[in-house]
Amino acid sequence: MACRVLGLTTQGYYKWLKAPVSQRDWDDAHVINVLLGIHEDDPTLGYRFLTDELADVGIIASENRVWRLASIAGVFASHHRRRGKSGKPGPAVHDDLLATVDEKGRVTHDFTGAADGPNQVWLTDISEHPTAEGKLYLCAVKDCYSNKIVGYSIDSRMKSGLAAAAIRNAIALRSPDNTIVHSDRGSQFRSKKVVRLLKNNGLRGSMGRVGSSGDNAAMESFFSLLQKNVLDTRRWDSREELRLAIVTWIETKYNRRRRQRALGKLTPVEFEMIYAAADAA
Repeated sequence: MACRVLGLTTQGYYKWLKAPVSQRDWDDAHVINVLLGIHEDDPTLGYRFLTDELADVGIIASENRVWRLASIAGVFASHHRRRGKSGKPGPAVHDDLLATVDEKGRVTHDFTGAADGPNQVWLTDISEHPTAEGKLYLCAVKDCYSNKIVGYSIDSRMKSGLAAAAIRNAIALRSPDNTIVHSDRGSQFRSKKVVRLLKNNGLRGSMGRVGSSGDNAAMESFFSLLQKNVLDTRRWDSREELRLAIVTWIETKYNRRRRQRALGKLTPVEFEMIYAAADAA
């Protein structure tokens, strides 16, 4: 009687009763779950980039379908939202392991004395650089003991994979154990991908305060040198051109040829070789 009143067939009603959730609903729910995970790692992605990210994990979907599902789940690019006045980063996922408090209660960071050997403290951050094709992003990992850049990653998009690739590169080259990895509170370093990477490799995360550049000043000094020695020397027509220039400067000049007074006028590579040999002796 209810089917007759509602204008439905009894066959359709019993079919729905047997399987109230269709296969399409199951598939959409699975895709939405993946979209939420991708969006949490990188909130800047719109539905077109989300479609590309789905393809990387083996899910083929059209842009129209991704737009529909993203709208249902409330997944929108962060730059499309109306921002508040504060614009503060999210809460830290790690404590600040490098902070010290002086007699007046001021929080300070002494990066020069933070490590007495390699692979004890790493600093990491992300910088952006303009080209005629668009921005290029560099995530670098610096050993606080020798100031050597022990890992880096370069990409055209600033997402959690950029930070994870740089840290993974440093892990492969240095084989660290219980190393402190200090960063700011950027969403890339707070992402599940980076937190899981640190935990799985026995590393300890550390994060500075909000809006305090001094909490990662040693990393900012490296980016300042990069700006002066590479970026400001000319206009860059393509991302690939700038990428090669950055890699060349880090590998051939900064790590191997640039002497630093804090290291006794030695280069980072020389400093590690000399003091590693002395420790071994």
